[in-house]
Amino acid sequence: MTARTQWKRFGAGALVAGALYYAYPKPEVAAVAAAPPQSDPFAFVRSMEGTRPDGAVRQSAEGQLVVDAELGHLFDYYLAGLGEKDLQAIRAEIERELDRRLAPGPAAQAKRLLASYLDYKRALADAEKSLVPVADLAKAGRARLELKQRLRPQFFSAGDAAGLFGAGDAYDADALARLDIEQNGTLTPAQREAQLAVLDKRMPAALREDREAPTRVIRTEASVQKLREQGAGDDEVYRLRAAAFSPDAAGRLAELDREESAWKGRIKTYLAQRANLGAVPEAMLQQVRDQHFSAEEQRRLGAYE
Repeated sequence: MTARTQWKRFGAGALVAGALYYAYPKPEVAAVAAAPPQSDPFAFVRSMEGTRPDGAVRQSAEGQLVVDAELGHLFDYYLAGLGEKDLQAIRAEIERELDRRLAPGPAAQAKRLLASYLDYKRALADAEKSLVPVADLAKAGRARLELKQRLRPQFFSAGDAAGLFGAGDAYDADALARLDIEQNGTLTPAQREAQLAVLDKRMPAALREDREAPTRVIRTEASVQKLREQGAGDDEVYRLRAAAFSPDAAGRLAELDREESAWKGRIKTYLAQRANLGAVPEAMLQQVRDQHFSAEEQRRLGAYE
């Protein structure tokens, strides 16, 4: 799976979170110490274990870099490791990933955009210090969005800015419009519903897909649960998920199912052994735990014990 949330990419949630931050400033948090090298080839830092680099970066048939939100997702995947790795190490890893995925020409284009992206992020962090804290989340979120849009022409061409940020801006603008409606205490429930319906009709197809993705996941997994209760096997579950998402996603979900089943099996075996042992010294119990679980996994045992 990717490091982004499984069902929704960066969008209005981060914008509103940013608004909350500036409405209610928090104390600074100390940087996390750098993690030791990882055995997982995909794990750039410890917090990314079990994930794959985000962003479906691609080039056109003519050999040009496709500048879209996916490129920003790739940058942000690695930048999420700040604190565990320094910026120089993160930038070097992003550039290596670009070289792995792209031909030399598009990779060079992407690296130039990465440099601009990092400069933009630094400027944005400095500019955000000037934002006045306000309690109105919609107002704070809109101020942050406008600030980002004002800064971008200093670092990106109009085409590159539209490619990198257009989809996210559309999502944020829609979310803020909905927040305005929800916070408008002068509207009746019927008026509120009517205004939200207008936003629904105006919504581009791609944005609608993003907004409906979490609901579709919940509905699909509820159908999976019902199928299993009726005695369906893995093949039927795979076909249902493949139709709802994609064969690739269905395969990844099947792998998660197998991992979860194996985990529950080990828990069941461990609990049975523990019950059979009765009252024994803690050191003996620890030996049983060590037979079945890694040190990291043992942190989860409390909920089962």
